[in-house]
Amino acid sequence: MANKIVAGLRGVLWWVRSVMGDLDYARYVEHTRRHHTDAQVMSEREFWRQRHAAADTNPGARCC
Repeated sequence: MANKIVAGLRGVLWWVRSVMGDLDYARYVEHTRRHHTDAQVMSEREFWRQRHAAADTNPGARCC
């Protein structure tokens, strides 16, 4: 029973982190290394700066 609770909590944590964008940099690194082997991977700081600049330039459907 305890294992199911722990597994459930891990699943919820993974979901929350995904929705909040916490896993986006890791996904970017994995994608870049897998599909663009000759490209240099941006640092995490560069990644977030570029991402926020793009969101400010093209706000799309966000609420604020």
